[in-house]
Amino acid sequence: MGQIEVIQGDITALDVDAIVNAANSSLAGGGGVDGAIHRAAGSELLKECMLIAQKRSPDSPCPTGDAVITGAGKLPAKYVIHTVGPVWHGGSQGEPELLASCYRKCLLLAEEKGIKSIAFPNISTGVYGYPKDKAAQTAVASVRETLPQSPGIERVVFVCFDGENYSLYKKLILDYN
Repeated sequence: MGQIEVIQGDITALDVDAIVNAANSSLAGGGGVDGAIHRAAGSELLKECMLIAQKRSPDSPCPTGDAVITGAGKLPAKYVIHTVGPVWHGGSQGEPELLASCYRKCLLLAEEKGIKSIAFPNISTGVYGYPKDKAAQTAVASVRETLPQSPGIERVVFVCFDGENYSLYKKLILDYN
């Protein structure tokens, strides 16, 4: 089974096969990690996202809990997997299941594309307001449950922007390994 690790840093600088973008459902770029990835990747990423959006539902090219893949433009990674995490509404509107689906669908899509290394940001913990501790538990559990179905994935990296998330993930990963 693949190795799971956690680092604190900039996901756009990682040399992995794929990075995951905490996207919005329009795939049009935005703030936070989504904006940082689009800025670092260059205009080709947005063009590719818009092509996907045209082929899918114009109302929601990438629904919450789903994932799509594009090239990575100017990033060191080869691919960007875009997933839309849930907005936190207290946990009673399917948020944990939708967040788990983000991680699961990204890993399965990565497996399908022959991706060996993948890096995840802290999905939904920014402006979407998902509590960091709950998001970390869901993320690690979902990855652990999905990795056996993704035997080609050798390395999963949780990339934390801040120290709070880093500490949460580090403890969960130590408990796992």
